[in-house]
Amino acid sequence: MMKLRSKQQGVALIIVLLIVAIVSVLATEMGARLQLQVKRASNIKENNQAYWYAIGAEQFARKSIATLINNSNGVIHLDPLWSDEFVFPVEGGGIKAQLVDMQACFNLNGLRDTPSDSANAFTRSPELSARLTAFDRLLALIEPEIPSFEAETVRDSLADWLDADDNMSQLGAEDSIYESMQFPYMAANNYMADKSELRLVNGVQQAWLAPLMKWVCVLPADNVFKLNVNTVTEENAAILGAVSGLSLSDASTIIGSRPPEGFKTVADFLALSQVQALNLSTAQQAWFDVTTQYFMLTTKTGYNNATFSMQTLFKVDGQQVRVMKRQFGIQ
Repeated sequence: MMKLRSKQQGVALIIVLLIVAIVSVLATEMGARLQLQVKRASNIKENNQAYWYAIGAEQFARKSIATLINNSNGVIHLDPLWSDEFVFPVEGGGIKAQLVDMQACFNLNGLRDTPSDSANAFTRSPELSARLTAFDRLLALIEPEIPSFEAETVRDSLADWLDADDNMSQLGAEDSIYESMQFPYMAANNYMADKSELRLVNGVQQAWLAPLMKWVCVLPADNVFKLNVNTVTEENAAILGAVSGLSLSDASTIIGSRPPEGFKTVADFLALSQVQALNLSTAQQAWFDVTTQYFMLTTKTGYNNATFSMQTLFKVDGQQVRVMKRQFGIQ
């Protein structure tokens, strides 16, 4: 009986030890999961706060653009009050934002033609041909130099990418070209949604894509082709040279000698001797402006350990400023 009782006590002790071990493991696991949930909730809170800081900066920029338009008398120039980077400290973090004129770049969607009146067909109009020539000039200013055949291929392929038909230009590309690639896809035959889409166009090479991306932009669903001569910087003088036909040195000189408050009217710009020598047509003169309809805000915010970045495209529509597009995670 004594031996049996001793064995039973040993089994009971083992069972108790097993229960204690199981409870310890469960408690440890519960503690770890609790810490994970607390950390996850904290991260969500911090990320949300960083996001709302960015939304706050967007609303402030929206109101500032409306004030700028109302007080500018229709003339937008590089005033440090709106064009310089804005840095604002907030509790637990900070906001960094910069507003840029989106009509101081080359709108790729401006190379999309509008439908003709003949049987709803899309044809390359003289206006589009002139715009494509301007794009040719922009490609010619890229370093390293792009071979002429390669540049013409990109020009025609981009026109085919944007137009609504399946008719292939002389050196262009439509679905038949893209579908024959190793990883096939189809031509958009529509407006570009983002300038990164340019990488998909036939003929574009990685070797020279980066410098081109600094000069081009995309205005969603809008083929407006207007350059604000007051907001083009000397670093982007190539854009003014490409659109106008000026040499790069003449374009840089005009920008460098521009009045501090910009040209009051387009006529003041067109009256410059370098510009008059170009004998621009009436249609080409309409490419230049002293006001702006589109602005882009780049915002980077931080709160504790969380960071958030966003780009917002604004459109000035009469007295209203509308948000056209937001992109998150922009570097």
